Amino acid sequence: MSDEDLEALAGCYREILTRVGEDVSREGLLRTPERAAKAIEFLTQGYDQSLEEIVNDAVFPSDNDEMVIVKDIELYSLCEHHMLPFIGKAHVAYLPDGKVLGLSKVARIVDMYARRLQIQEQLTTQIALAIERVIGAKGVGVIIEAAHLCMMMRGVQKQNSVTTTSMMLGTFRENQSTREEFLTLVKLR
Repeated sequence: MSDEDLEALAGCYREILTRVGEDVSREGLLRTPERAAKAIEFLTQGYDQSLEEIVNDAVFPSDNDEMVIVKDIELYSLCEHHMLPFIGKAHVAYLPDGKVLGLSKVARIVDMYARRLQIQEQLTTQIALAIERVIGAKGVGVIIEAAHLCMMMRGVQKQNSVTTTSMMLGTFRENQSTREEFLTLVKLR
């Protein structure tokens, strides 16, 4: 993001603060618009990233044909409806078909899509499709469990609700035992 864009965002935050009744010239808020602009830039950095950059050729040949799982990947995103955070964890699994993905790249893919304005359902789908596209896996399973501040801080104000979404592709969708193995290994069954 350019300095010009950051300054424009800071101006928007000044306007918001003024509109909610704050005095942007008071000591505690003097640099808040600039800090908020930098924060939103960081929280939405996924728009400036591509799958190809994230993966960076970390796809390796492998004879492994057993399930690969990276679980409990923490994620932070902003819901596209209220721009409030949702926070949770992703469990990602795939069945290789001659290629595996560097393990850290799985977490980076989660982060790239989470760092966009998002709904959890779409985030789950994007991660699964990205893994499938990158390595041509026989199957991909993604489960996300998250708490949504838009449900906790406003609206229904339910503090203990957790939303779980899943996307199963290929063998994970077609084969009940593969799906069950995944669910058991991530302790959801």
